[in-house]
Amino acid sequence: MSIASLRQQLISGDITSTAILENLAREISARDPITGAYLSYDLDAALEEAARVDLSLPLGGIPIAIKDNINVLGQPCTCGSKFLSENYKSPYDATVVKKLRAAGAIPFGRMNQDEFAMGSATENSALQTTRNPHDPERIPGGSSGGSAAAVADRTAIAALGSDTGGSIRQPASHCGVVGLKPSYGRVSRYGLVAFASSLDQIGPLTHTVEDAARILQAIAGYDPADSTCLDAPVPDYLAQLDAGVSGLKLGVPKEYFGDGIDPGVRRNVDAAIQKLAAQGAEIIEISLPNTEHAVATYYVIAPAEASSNLSRFDGIRYGHRTANPSDILDLYKKSRDEGFGPEVKRRIILGTYVLSSGYYDAYYGRAQRIRTLIRRDFEEAFTQVDAILSPVAPTPARRIGAFANDPLHEYLSDIFTISANLAGIPGISVPCGTTDFDGGTALPTGLQILGPHLGEARLLQIARAAEL
Repeated sequence: MSIASLRQQLISGDITSTAILENLAREISARDPITGAYLSYDLDAALEEAARVDLSLPLGGIPIAIKDNINVLGQPCTCGSKFLSENYKSPYDATVVKKLRAAGAIPFGRMNQDEFAMGSATENSALQTTRNPHDPERIPGGSSGGSAAAVADRTAIAALGSDTGGSIRQPASHCGVVGLKPSYGRVSRYGLVAFASSLDQIGPLTHTVEDAARILQAIAGYDPADSTCLDAPVPDYLAQLDAGVSGLKLGVPKEYFGDGIDPGVRRNVDAAIQKLAAQGAEIIEISLPNTEHAVATYYVIAPAEASSNLSRFDGIRYGHRTANPSDILDLYKKSRDEGFGPEVKRRIILGTYVLSSGYYDAYYGRAQRIRTLIRRDFEEAFTQVDAILSPVAPTPARRIGAFANDPLHEYLSDIFTISANLAGIPGISVPCGTTDFDGGTALPTGLQILGPHLGEARLLQIARAAEL
C-alpha cells in the first residue's frame, strides 16, 4: 500500500505501526529468501520506535528501508562489502535518517547494493545477489537494487537509495517502481558513505509519485554538517502535484533516441510521451550535443573521486584488518586486497591512474571541462523547455551474469542517466509499461523526466501526470 493510504489507516486507528512492521517481517521471511533484497533488519528496535511514534507527524508510523551505505545508529553499514561486514555498526544517524525520524518514519532494514555503490546490477555485492521480483533470473539494477527490489516485491513500503550515475533511477525502471534523484545539494549527504562526492545524491524509491514527494519533503533542506548542501527554501512538493501538464513544454533530446534502444522500451516511452501530449503538453525536439561524451567523462571523474574517498579504508581505523601483517605497508596492502571486491579495485586503480602526475590534466582536468559543457547543454535546453523526457535505460533488466566478463558493456547501461549527475540536476523514473526482452515477459520499463536544478516540484508534477 502507498504511504498516503497507510497514513489514513494509522490515523483512523484501523491499523497500527506495530502491525505494519510485523506484516512486513512476515513478508520478508516468505519472499526475501528468493529476492535477496535485505542484508539485515532489526525488528525489535523498530517495534520499540513504533511504540512511541507520533502519528500526527507527516510520516508518523511508516517504516522506510535504508540502503546499506546510509548510516543508521547502532545498525550495520556494510556498503555491500567484506570490508565492513565484520561487526561494524554505525555510531551515528545520517542526516536523512534524522530527518525521517523527525517526520515520524521508522528506519527498518538494511538493503543490499553493489559494493560501495559501484555497479549497475547489484551483482557486485560481496554479500549476496539480489534478484528482480518480476523474474528471479534477472538483475534488479543497481547500485540501489536492494531498495528497488524490496519496494517492487512489497517487502518495503518505501526505501532510500543513493544515485551517483543513475543508481536510483535505473533499478526503479528495472523493477517497475518510482525512483527520484534530487538536485545536487538539495538533500544532505552527511552520513552517506561517499563513492563520488560531487555526484552522489540520496533519494526515495516508492510505489507512487506522491509517496516520493512525501519522502523528499521530509529529507530535503539545508544541513550545516554537509558543506555541499544548499541553504535554499524547500517548497511544498505536494502543493502542485495534481496541477497537470497543460501548457508545459517538454523536450525530447534526439541524442537519447538513437540506435541501441530496445524496441519495447522505445514503444513504451513513446506512448508515455504521447500520453503527456494528450494532456496538453507541447512536445519539442531538442539537442544535448555533448551527450556522446557523458559516459567517458563520468568514468574518469567518478573513479578519481572514489580512489580518494576509499583511501580511508586502510585496515587501521575500522573495517577489515588482515591477520599477521609483516609491517605497516603489508597491513595496508593485504587488508585492502582482502576487503575490496574486483569492481571496487578496478575503479580505484583507474581513479588513481587518472589523478597521477602527468595524467591529471590529460584525463581528470579534461573530463571536468567536458562536464561543464554537459551542464551548459542542459542550461540551454531549459531555456526552451520545462523538462526533458527520455528512456531510463536502453533495455529492460538483463539476465544475471550476462556481462560478468564485460564491465565496459555494463558501463554503457547508464548512458541515459549519467548526464543528470554530471550536471547536478534532478531526475525521476516513472513506470511506463512492460515488454518482453531476451526471452522474458512483462519486464518493466521506465520513463525518465529531467528538470532544472532545484526543479523537483515541477518534476514531480509532470511525473504525476505520466503516472495517472
